[in-house]
Order: sequence, then C-alpha cells, then structure tokens
Amino acid sequence: MAEVVDDKPVEVIARATGQDKGLRSGALSMVSSIVIGMAATAPAYSIAATLGLLVLTGVGVKAVAFILLAFIPIIFVAQAFRELNSVEHDCGTNFTWAARAFGSRTGWMSGWVVTIAQLLVMTSQCAITGRYSLLLLGQDELADNLVVTTTVGAVWLIALCYLCYRGIEISARVQWVLLAAELVVLAAFSIIALVRVYSGTAGPQSIHVEWSWFWPSNLGLGAFVSATLLAVFIYWGWESSVSVNEESQDPRHGPGKAAVFSTVLLVGNYLLVTLAAVAFAGVGETGIGLANKDHSDDVLAGLGEAVFGSGAWGQVFGTLLVISVLTSGAATCQATIMPAARTTLSMAHHGALPSAFGRVHPRYQTPSVATWAFGGVALALYIGLTAVSENVLSDSVDAVGLAVAIEYGLTATSCVWVFRRTLRTSMRNLLLRGVVPGLGALFFLGVFAAAVVQYARPEEGSTVIFGIGGVAVIGAVSILVGVPLMAVVYRWCRDYFAGSTLPKGYVLPGGECIVDAAQERGRTHA
Repeated sequence: MAEVVDDKPVEVIARATGQDKGLRSGALSMVSSIVIGMAATAPAYSIAATLGLLVLTGVGVKAVAFILLAFIPIIFVAQAFRELNSVEHDCGTNFTWAARAFGSRTGWMSGWVVTIAQLLVMTSQCAITGRYSLLLLGQDELADNLVVTTTVGAVWLIALCYLCYRGIEISARVQWVLLAAELVVLAAFSIIALVRVYSGTAGPQSIHVEWSWFWPSNLGLGAFVSATLLAVFIYWGWESSVSVNEESQDPRHGPGKAAVFSTVLLVGNYLLVTLAAVAFAGVGETGIGLANKDHSDDVLAGLGEAVFGSGAWGQVFGTLLVISVLTSGAATCQATIMPAARTTLSMAHHGALPSAFGRVHPRYQTPSVATWAFGGVALALYIGLTAVSENVLSDSVDAVGLAVAIEYGLTATSCVWVFRRTLRTSMRNLLLRGVVPGLGALFFLGVFAAAVVQYARPEEGSTVIFGIGGVAVIGAVSILVGVPLMAVVYRWCRDYFAGSTLPKGYVLPGGECIVDAAQERGRTHA
C-alpha cells in the first residue's frame, strides 16, 4: 500500500493496533484509568515525604510556587502521551513510541529506563507499606526493626502481585478503594488545618496564605534547581493510566484524556495540602515547622496530632492519616506492577524480549510471566538493597528521578519526531504535537543534566562512591546496565533489532506506520 506525504513516496509497513496480545479489552472506563494514574503517584506519601525536603532547599513558603511550576512541564508531557496514544495505543507506550521514532535500540533502552525506574521505586513503596502496617497496629518498636519491616513489605509485594495477576477489573476496584481513602483523609487534613489557621486556633507558628507564595521569586539558583527537581518528581506515575490502554473501553482516546486529567487533579490535590501544611505549621526549624529536620521526611506524621488534636476525634483522624499513607504505598505498588508487566509484555510481543515474557493467562487475561518476573526482581532488589544499607536504599529511590527525566524527555521528543510531517498541516498539530511536547522535552532533558550535576555532589544523598554522590552513581549505573543487557538478549531478538517486528517510521492518524520507500529497501537489504 503506497502513500504520499509531503510529495515523498512512502510505503505502509505496519498497522499500529496493538490489540492482539490477549489482554481483556474494554475492561476499564476512563474514570478507572484516571484512578490508576492518580494512585500510581502516591499522593499522600509523595507530599508527606517531599514537602519538608522542598522547604529545606531554602524556598520556604514558596514551596507552593514550585508545586504549581512543576505542573507545567508535566502537563506538556502528558499531552505528548495523549497524542502518541491516539495513533498507537500499545501497552508498551514509551518503548513502542521511541522505537517508532528513533529505532529498535533506542526503543529497547527506553523500555529499560522505564522498568528500572519502576523497580527502584518499588523498593521505597515496599518499605513504606511494611513500616506503616506496623504503625497502624500500634507496633511502633517493630516499625523501627529493619528485618520485621522488610518482611512485612515483602508480604505486601507478593500479595499485590497476585492481585494484579488475578485480573485488571479487581485491580481497578481495589485502586478505587485505596485512592478514595487516601484523598478523603488528605481533604479532611487540609480543610481542618485551614479552618484552624483562619479561626486563630492553629497556634503562633501559623501564617495566612499570601499571593507571593505562588511565584518563585528572589531565590538563588541552587535553591531553584533543587526545589524544581523535588517538585517535578512527586508527579511521576500518572502515565500508568496510559499503560492500561489496551484494556480500556476507548483505547484510542480514553487513556490519553485520563493522563491529562490525572495531572490536573494531582496539582489541585498537591496545592491544597501544601497550602494547608505551610499555613498551619509555618516554615520554622523548630516544633512542627516544616523546616524542622526531625520530621522533614514525613511531615504529615509530624502534623497529624497538631492539626487533629489529642482527643478522641484527634486519635481517630491520626489513625486515618496513617492509613492514608499506608494505602498510598499499597496503591502505588499495585499501580506500578501493572504498567511494568505490560511494558515487558509489549517488548516480548514485539520480539524485544524472549517470547516467554509475552504469555497472558488464558482466564485472567493478564501478563502472567511478566507480572511475576517483575515482582520477583523487585523483591530481590528490595531485600538486597535493604541488606546492604538503608542509606543505599534511600539513594536508590532518589536516583529514580534521573530515569524519570529520561523517560519523559524521550517520550516528548518522540512525539515531535513521529509527527514531524504533520506539524505544518494545522495550527493544532503545530502546538499540541510540536511546540508543547518540544518544550516538555527541553525541560526534562535540562532537568536530567541539572540532576546529574546536583546529585554528583558528595554532600547530596546519603552515600558517596569514589568521591561522587551515591544518587548520581546509582542512577547512572542502573541506566547504563541496560546496554550490556540489550547485547545479551540480542541473540533471541534479531528480528526486532533488525527493525522487522516494530519498524521505525512515521505513524499516520489512522494508525498506519510508514517509512520512506528508500529507507525500507535499505533496511530489507541490510
């Protein structure tokens, strides 16, 4: 089948459907996809673990501005996901689109970068679920016991893998419950905190919200870069809504819209909680102030009793706050396993991994081998990093930011390149397929460079390796390990790396992938 684009002969070589992997089609509504995208970001834990550190960068009350500022490049990248999914709704997402844009090797590395980010973040979420499960049961001493918390976290991981294995519908229903519990408690915390601030019962440390909080002015470059890095990465995870595209009721449009809506809902949630916490606690270095290093790694736990009080209702809400962080960790674990397994499934389906990883359970219609393989590797990594050092585990989680910057930057770049021949056809295409994703790509590639420089400093993070910050070393090594792994799987995946199973090319709105006829002939002869 021949086509002509910009007066150049092209040849249709593949149709980008992706609907033949055996997954359960039509199982998810757009609302369920939004829930999965929001749950994957762990709103309660993300704000609890990040807000104090954000204030400590030196930005103070302007932490609010950085929560808002970070949303802009995130929504730009979400638009790139939406455009790419509209023409090729394959559950491999980043992997598939990067291969279409830049070839098989870039596609494979894109799949690896996404997977390593998901593996590293799973270690953090396992630790959270383990610790907060014990805190919920009133076992505070055991919550500080590394062996016990690791064991409980491992049990959570296995249970959530089984849940994802059993089917997408039950997984989505559980996500609804976990996310609802999380958001209700966060809303209650925010409303009560703000009511107490403006009623004068919050204490002398409280401050009223001002418009100046929303603009990041009068800050040094170092504080600006550090705050931007922290704020951007609390949004990571919303793209999980696109990874379940093949199981959606409207696979072409629903997941992309869900990705955009997820980011909008997240910025609203984060702004509300951040405003409430800053106004109630202030940014002092003592007491409940957000710059107090004693509780900067979990500001919600530090503020719970202060906001809700010590009475009976205060204890109830304090318990609910612990539950919200626990459900946040559990929901994120589950919402990370689902896209990770589907990325692996897609890679195997297109011949980029051995075919065994492409098996789908005939009854549950879920990635069977891919789900348990990811869970097994995540479990081994979690136990291994915990056994080595808690500091190494902490730096490994921080290193996720480097992989995320590459993931977002490469996907946005892929959008511009894949659709490059349509940019002149309409103003809509120029803006939403060119300018907006292009700005998102530039931002995240810049963030990646800034993050490497920042994290390479010995004083950053908890470990130092050969005089370099451990976060930068762990992040770089984790990403570069994909190169020898790609060489290892090459012998089983020759057709993929030759460009036969997932050809590089331009994707038309109707779903056809085309390449220049001369390019296709050269690939065939090679």
